[in-house]
Amino acid sequence: MKLRLLAVIVCLSMATVAAHAQIGLYLNPIAIRASNSTADSGPFAFLGQNAKSQMFYGVNLGGYYTLFHQGNTEAGIDVRDSIVHGNGAALNSFLVGGRVAFAPFSRPIKPYVQASVGAGTSRAATNPVHITKAQYGVYVGADYTLNRHVDLRILEVGYSSLTTASSATIGGTATIPASNLLSFSTGIVLRFP
Repeated sequence: MKLRLLAVIVCLSMATVAAHAQIGLYLNPIAIRASNSTADSGPFAFLGQNAKSQMFYGVNLGGYYTLFHQGNTEAGIDVRDSIVHGNGAALNSFLVGGRVAFAPFSRPIKPYVQASVGAGTSRAATNPVHITKAQYGVYVGADYTLNRHVDLRILEVGYSSLTTASSATIGGTATIPASNLLSFSTGIVLRFP
């Protein structure tokens, strides 16, 4: 957790380097539907005994740093940490990625898309053992400008894949593929030009 906090601080401190840079910070509720094509019945079953899907709820903490502006398009990086729980299990995803936002409408709606990579740590409900594996994700969303420093994140939808705790990754007794994670988030973004 200390390394993640350090990474966020380093990314945000770079804001003083570039002119016209913009920082956005968010702490929003998130819901994630984790699913797998194969049910796990072992003691390390992340989704629960013989379950193929589970809902997880928590917070999405992060920020973006805009590096490039050209007309109605801006690009930069996004750093996020999603912490969710469901059915006694826990998932923590730390992702860093590229973000591109557009302003194609006359109204203050700004759609964006981003691709991220990082690490996801999962723990099953019935066992304290956790594992950390590589994770990737793709996110699309739209922010609505309320004033100079506040945006409303109308909706963000994401898809990612992560090999979670299971009888295959910890016990080694089964073949279980990576879980698919479908996320939904909304909330407030604070911007600092």
